[in-house]
Formats: sequence, C-alpha cells, structure tokens
Amino acid sequence: MNSINLLRTQLLRVLAATCALLLLPAVAMQFTREVQWGPGDFLAAGGLLFLTGAAMVLAHRLARSRPQRVALVSALALALVLVWAELAVGVFS
Repeated sequence: MNSINLLRTQLLRVLAATCALLLLPAVAMQFTREVQWGPGDFLAAGGLLFLTGAAMVLAHRLARSRPQRVALVSALALALVLVWAELAVGVFS
C-alpha cells in the first residue's frame, strides 16, 4: 500500500470515528432534555474532532521519534479538551 492510500485510509478512519462520536449526542437528544445541540454545535464538534484527528495522523507521520509522537499527540489532545471546554462552558471567559 503506498503512502497516499495509507493516508487516505487513516483519514477515512478519523472521519468514521468523528461520525461515531457525533452519534452519541444525537442519540442522547432523543432520550433526555439535558442534551440540546443545534446544527451549529454538531458542525463545530465535528470540525474540532476531525481536524484534531487529522492533525494527530500528520503528527504521527512526521515525528521522528516515539517521544516526539507522544508529545505532539498529547499536545493536540490537550488543545482539543481546552477548546471544547471553552466552547461548552466558557472556562476562560
């Protein structure tokens, strides 16, 4: 499998994982009033999840050593959590 096909496969997996994660609030909205997401919320969450996942794939491919990979992926995960928390409840404002 060449490099382009491998990257395409990895990004398709990120897309599938993003869609699967977005199903959680969609299903929860059917059973409880505690979850009230609009189209903009799904778009923002989907964009954040997919872009973070794609950045993690790139970081994993470009990092030269295991410690670099761990550091880059950890930094991206932390950035995702911080942005998500800010958008959800306004932690920093």
